[in-house]
Amino acid sequence: MNRNDLRRVDLNLLIVFETLMHERSVTRAAEKLFLGQPAISAALSRLRGLFDDPLFVRTGRSMEPSARAVEIFALLSPALDSISTAVSRAAEFDPATSTAVFRIGLSDDVEFALLPMLLKRLRAESPGIVLVVRRANYILMPNLLASGEISIGVSYTADLPANAKRKVLRRSMPKLLRADTVPGPLSLDDFCARPHALVSFAGDLSGFIDEELEKLGRKRHVVLAVPQFNGLSTLISGTDIVATVPDYTAEALTAAGGVRAEDPPLPVRSFELHMAWRGSQDNDPGERWLRSRIQMFFGDPDSLT
Repeated sequence: MNRNDLRRVDLNLLIVFETLMHERSVTRAAEKLFLGQPAISAALSRLRGLFDDPLFVRTGRSMEPSARAVEIFALLSPALDSISTAVSRAAEFDPATSTAVFRIGLSDDVEFALLPMLLKRLRAESPGIVLVVRRANYILMPNLLASGEISIGVSYTADLPANAKRKVLRRSMPKLLRADTVPGPLSLDDFCARPHALVSFAGDLSGFIDEELEKLGRKRHVVLAVPQFNGLSTLISGTDIVATVPDYTAEALTAAGGVRAEDPPLPVRSFELHMAWRGSQDNDPGERWLRSRIQMFFGDPDSLT
């Protein structure tokens, strides 16, 4: 196929193909693209004619790609990234007049403690934009970025898609949150004797604190695991339960009153809060503007020196 032949190729078909490769389901692809299932099925039929290949074979509830589909995807995905970059560079972005929709992923601690400050700035600077926030963490982040469901993610991150970029926003220290009226900081014995609350997306009953205690030959007793930070201070208010949370989350929780924060009575390591984004949108003017505002309000320059 030469470049003149490209005139008969509908770019939307290629977007559908890429989404099907990620989702392996007509239903989920339709949901991601905000289209009806018949439209996705029709697009798949046209794709099969275009590439003269079945492309996908149903196996149980999943649609498995053919060898030809895998080969096409390897070539197509970076090409679509390049097209996106070229179009983005040509576009202008004016925060004051823009009505762009930005889709970002935030971990629960970031959404609870840091998003409110960012949102105030965005509303003042760019009142016409729309911000769609998805829940993200190191497990969900790679697929959300790879599929294009989000363009930026903020959380602790591990593995990322090959074309993603990442930078450290801040290095945070854990803080001990407590609601009792006992004076003075807790000793290590008191800390281990107290009941603990844990914020866990997956419902785990242990975390990094338990790893640090194990090094000291000590243990704690977790009596409560909740999926989000919002409401944590209310839950432990009037009890002897303690919780270990990121310092920026502790600041937001103590600001509302009813709880206080102090350093944990054991050596703890800092952890990094990352911003990750799709490499194909690295030079998009709007995305660069949003990343700069995230850096401004989520970042902590003092912790990066």
